[in-house]
Amino acid sequence: MKMTFRTLLILILTATLLASCGSKKKVSTRKKSKTTKIAKPSRNNQDPIATVETPEKETQTIIPTYTDNVVSYVDAYAADAMKEMKLYKIPASITLAQGILESGSGKGRLAMEANNHFGVKCHKGWNGGKIYHDDDASQECFRKYKDASYSYRDHSLFLTERSRYSNLFKLDEDDYEGWAKGLRAAGYATDRRYPEKLISLIERYDLHKYDEQVLGRPSSRSRNRIVKSNASQLEYRVVKGDTLYNIAQKHNTTVDHIKRLNSLSGNTISIGNMLVIEPDSK
Repeated sequence: MKMTFRTLLILILTATLLASCGSKKKVSTRKKSKTTKIAKPSRNNQDPIATVETPEKETQTIIPTYTDNVVSYVDAYAADAMKEMKLYKIPASITLAQGILESGSGKGRLAMEANNHFGVKCHKGWNGGKIYHDDDASQECFRKYKDASYSYRDHSLFLTERSRYSNLFKLDEDDYEGWAKGLRAAGYATDRRYPEKLISLIERYDLHKYDEQVLGRPSSRSRNRIVKSNASQLEYRVVKGDTLYNIAQKHNTTVDHIKRLNSLSGNTISIGNMLVIEPDSK
């Protein structure tokens, strides 16, 4: 009976020890760390989980640009030229042609940085803004204006207030050929081809039509065309796709003959230009 009690006691102690060890094991058990699965991009992009989001494509505002800087310039400053013609009797066609030529259609440095569209130098007595630029000599002084309209006004005053240009104002207001030649003769420019360049611009871009608007009648050039026209001569308006070559082919003439008739120095023509066409007699 004693042996049985001792044995029972041993069994109870053993069971208690085993239970204690099992309890400690449970306490020491570590929880698995939580991990976040990162989806890798799929090569075939068919798995939605693997889809990689990309920013929306940026849109750009497309601003129409002129293919011809001269046309852009004329659109911008024709009103200024006509205003000056009304006040000072200088042909708008001449003013525009000079502005185009002197300012590089508004893209030259003097026009961009100083609003000087006519290459007017400082000269004695000028108290306004100044800019220095290489011309006939290095770093010459040119006038600087707050706005291009001041340049147009100063151009008018420059011509009307100097006696050497006085003979120009005896010409008809729409005699742009006389004005072009007179400006060179009076010393406005040193380029020997200055008159031809002005006349070419006026006739290529129909700048004489602005003289007509101010005067309210056809210009001398238009009247002369009517008088000189004959059955073999016609006026042709340039349309999209035209070149001097295909126009010449259509009318049994040559590119050189068209250029001579219209005082063109190059092969560039613009939609809407009027060209005098006649068969080449050679």
